[in-house]
Amino acid sequence: MQMEEIASGLEFPEGPIAMDDGSVILVEIKRGTLTRVQPDGSTEIIAELGGGPNGAAIGPDGAVYVCNNGGFEWHDVDGLTVPGGRPENYSGGRIERVDLKTGEVTVLYTACDGVPLNGPNDIVFDKAGGFWFTDLGKHYDGIKELGALFYARPDGSSIKRVVFPIETPNGVGLSPDETVVYVASTETGRLWAFDIAGEGAINPAGPPNQGRFICNPAGLNYFDSLAVDAEGNVCVATIFNGGITSISPDGSYEHFPTDDFITTNICFGGADLKTAYLTLSSTGRLVKCQWPRAGLALNFLNK
Repeated sequence: MQMEEIASGLEFPEGPIAMDDGSVILVEIKRGTLTRVQPDGSTEIIAELGGGPNGAAIGPDGAVYVCNNGGFEWHDVDGLTVPGGRPENYSGGRIERVDLKTGEVTVLYTACDGVPLNGPNDIVFDKAGGFWFTDLGKHYDGIKELGALFYARPDGSSIKRVVFPIETPNGVGLSPDETVVYVASTETGRLWAFDIAGEGAINPAGPPNQGRFICNPAGLNYFDSLAVDAEGNVCVATIFNGGITSISPDGSYEHFPTDDFITTNICFGGADLKTAYLTLSSTGRLVKCQWPRAGLALNFLNK
């Protein structure tokens, strides 16, 4: 996979969104910002979010909705940036809305039914304008909080915990026909499918988490965020076995390696949606490459 570097010096980039003007909006988790990267590699801060801004997506109103995990501990490992557990200055998990014109930040959700969000991670909007998001959980002082899958409305009026518990749920995406919501589990390296029964509802498939098991590649693979292509393959950013693992709904897969062991996310852009943008986070880079298949057009982007 031939990669072309767009920008370097980013502080653990994640959550890329390929915009129609050729720029890429992403988060810098360590820096705590929502940042725009221009095609020439120059950057500008859209909003100072603090905590740990993670997954991001354009909503039906044109604003960016951000999963903020509240922050990580950070470690330098031989010059590479590596996240850890919950930091002393943890600011709490939350869902935020950012107005792209003004940079105004609105906090939409910090809890569900009185239970605080721990580490919101990735987000995807459905055609009805609601969004699914994962909460990875947090670990600290020998305690590991379990994760969950949520569904919420972008106006702040409704949030529902749909699946609990899930082991370290990270990437989330929808099948092209929106009958399935996929969730990638980080520490187990497994991809799960949940059959959608209605707005914010699933058809339970049984233990251990009411989802259908899709894939668990051999070897050490931590799964991070994901994007779905137009053919329904789930393209999962992969840690340790650094790269993108493209998984078909039948569980078969192929791996596209990168040169960063913490490859965290992928999105699609360009006129034909065959340009893949990847966040290579331990080395602080945004790169692009030509993908063999077109990405799935998102509901409120790529139109």
